[in-house]
This record gives sequence, C-alpha cells and structure tokens, in this order.
Amino acid sequence: MVITPLAGLLAKYDQPGPRYTSYPTAPAWSHEFGDADHRASLRRAAGSPGQGMAMYVHLPFCRSMCFYCGCSVIVTQDLRKSDRYVDDVLREATLARAVLDAPRPVVQHHWGGGTPTFLAPEQLERLFLGLSLLFPVAEGAEISIEVDPRVTTRAHLEALRRCGFNRISMGVQDFDAEVQHAIHREQSFAQTRDLVDAARSLGFGSINLDLVYGLPHQIPESFRNSIDLVLAMQPDRLACYGYAHVPWLKKHQRVIDEAWLPKSAAKLELYLTALDAFREAGYVAIGMDHFALPGDGLAKAADGGSLHRNFMGYTTQAAADMLSFGITSISETSGAFAQNTKTLHDYRARLDANELPVERGLRRNADDEARRRIILDLMCRFRLVYAEHGGAEAFRQRYAAAIDALSPMREDGLIAIEDDGIAVTPTGRLFVRNIAMPFDAYLEGQRSSRSQVFSRTV
Repeated sequence: MVITPLAGLLAKYDQPGPRYTSYPTAPAWSHEFGDADHRASLRRAAGSPGQGMAMYVHLPFCRSMCFYCGCSVIVTQDLRKSDRYVDDVLREATLARAVLDAPRPVVQHHWGGGTPTFLAPEQLERLFLGLSLLFPVAEGAEISIEVDPRVTTRAHLEALRRCGFNRISMGVQDFDAEVQHAIHREQSFAQTRDLVDAARSLGFGSINLDLVYGLPHQIPESFRNSIDLVLAMQPDRLACYGYAHVPWLKKHQRVIDEAWLPKSAAKLELYLTALDAFREAGYVAIGMDHFALPGDGLAKAADGGSLHRNFMGYTTQAAADMLSFGITSISETSGAFAQNTKTLHDYRARLDANELPVERGLRRNADDEARRRIILDLMCRFRLVYAEHGGAEAFRQRYAAAIDALSPMREDGLIAIEDDGIAVTPTGRLFVRNIAMPFDAYLEGQRSSRSQVFSRTV
C-alpha cells in the first residue's frame, strides 16, 4: 500500500480537533446550565407530542478496565450495584416524564456503556419495561445495544429479543494476542463468532462489529488478519475508530507505553488497510468511520440523504430530540444539550432532591444552529449546498473567514469549492474533521487547551 502522497497532508493536518458528535462541542458548555434549564428544554419539547424522539441509556458497569477505553465506566463485580442503578435510571426517567405533558414515540433507542450486558437478563428486562411504560416505543423503532462477547450469554440475547431489541453492536478492537494483552482485553474469535451466530439465530436484524486502529503493537499485517476474521462473520455494519490516546483525561491509559503506539503515518496505513478490505468485501463507506452492506438501513440513509450524526454516532434518521438517562449521559432537546453528573454519588444526590441530575449544558443560539447544520452536512453528506444554507452570496459573506481557511485544503485536493457549494473529495474524507473546524465559532477560544481536550483528527 502506497501512502507517500498522504504523508505531507498528514504532517500538515493531523492535529487535535473535535469529532463533532455535537455542535457546539462539550468544552463550550456551561456548568451554570442545570436542572431548571433542562426542565425548560423538556417543556419546549412537549410542544411536539406526535414527533418521534431518540433515547439513550448509559450503563457504566464493567467487570474489568480496558486500558484503551475512553468511556465513563465503573469497574465492579457486584450485581447489586447495577440493580440499584436500574432503580436510579427509572427515577430519573420518571422525573423527566413528569415534565412532558404527553409521551412521545421513541423511534431510536440505544443502550451503551460501560458494558450494558454486565446487567443480568432480568435486570435488562426490568429496565426496558420501566422505560417503555414511561416512553412508549414506536412500531418499527431501531432498538440497539452494545454488548461484550466475553460476558454476554444466550440468556442475555433472549431477554433482549423479548424486549424488542433488533440491532446489536459488539466490540472486537483487534484479535491479535499481543495487542489484546497490551489493552487488557483478551477476547477470542470463537467467543465473538459464537455470539454473532446466536444473535442471528434469535432474529437480530442488524449486527455491527467495532474495530479500533492505532492500538499498541498494531501493524498492518496482523490488523489485516483481524479484519479478515471480522469479515468472515459477515456483519451488516462495521465501525473502525481511531484510538484516542488521552491519558491526561483517562488516567488508566497511562499504563500504555506511548512507544508501543503506531505513529501518525503508520496509524493512517492501518486505517487504509481496513478501508481497502471493507471495500473489497462490498461494504459502503458511511461518514468518516462507519461501513455498511448496501442493503443495510445505514447505507440507504446515506444514499438517500437522511444520514444523521449525534452522540450515538451515525444514525439512520434525525430524531428532533434525544432524551438520555444515567451518569454522564447527554440529552439534546429543543436545541439544548444537558449532560448528567459524572459520579454515582452526585447523580443520586440530585435524584434524592427530585432534581434532574444535570452538571452542564448549553442552549444553542441561531448562529449555533446554522453552523451545526453546516458541520452535519460535511460530516454526513460530505458536501454542502449553498441553497440549503441561505444562498451562495449570503453564505460567502457570512462565512468568509471559514472559506478563506479552507483555501489551503482546496489547494491540497481535500475539497472542491464549486458554484453551488462545497464538496469533500475522497482524499478529503480522511480529513473531514479538519474541514469542519473552520466553521466552529468556539474553536479559536479553545486554542490554548485544544491539545488537552480533543483527540487527534487523523
């Protein structure tokens, strides 16, 4: 694989930057945004009773710590903690439901973690039933969950199917033994294959497998072996995420020796290895890190222009609001973000006070909304059309500084600035985070702290 033409681009553009699962991004949010603000956004959301909404539940428990992990987790072996947590989440959901005059149909429902299947099967069912009584799930909804093949049993899968879960996502990361040992996550191909087979036999309609590139000791040859094993399981969707090494934010990552990590050019070669393999196997590239078979709903959404991006990643439809429960979870309702507290102690203290456990948030203004739509177009469609953003003349005037900042990217072949809009080139897709950054009005003010807040863009 020849990556020499990309080496100069990599040196120029690989820098800390947002992933844009939201805009404005979390560093711009305020700790002054709290319970009253979140309640106000929920009351505004109640004005659209027939409109579908999304729901996310964060289940933070894990039996052990994976050293590469960037998620909010609680390591324990005690199922009593998760049983009490189910009660806590249902308390939070009850508080939120009381603010809404009428339930809105949930069209997307996702559980992440942590390890959601740390919970016992009966705990999963109790939580889903409790939430469904408060917020009815729409017919045909996409109901998805992240599972760990090392701890997930057939009984878990059967309970999930009884609840109505129809999509499942499994973390693989890498099957290489040396890599697995370095990241403290040892998981066999047989474990993963058996769970995939069980999920298919029980009727899960879509199966996603996650890989991570840029992990310690990864090399293209061994990573390609892992990719081939993943492809042999014929998942409907694939995700291939770049490892974000942020030991100043995630202290457990300090055990990973930075000398073990592939440098920028080697990391890019790992990604290109995956990209080539996925394309050869017939998968369609979705956004910057997802892939799907042509008949999958995600590929159809990308082709039809309805692809959306939020805290759940790329999704098939843009639900107007997303209500989230559990520690650190982020709601997005009526143009406002609200993130919950990070610790169980604070979370329960707020609930005991009959408060929504919000730690920080932000209500978007008109400029935020306009820039958010631009960034979503770039991240999801790889192009923006001036006519959809007020017209060419108005766009060029309003975003003159951003267009100037894009000039080097145009010269480097990352974008094409056309009469009717801006298009991201195939090479530019590797740098789409960089392409979105000039439209971020908050980024300049975050310059001094950017390297301590964001992962690298490539």
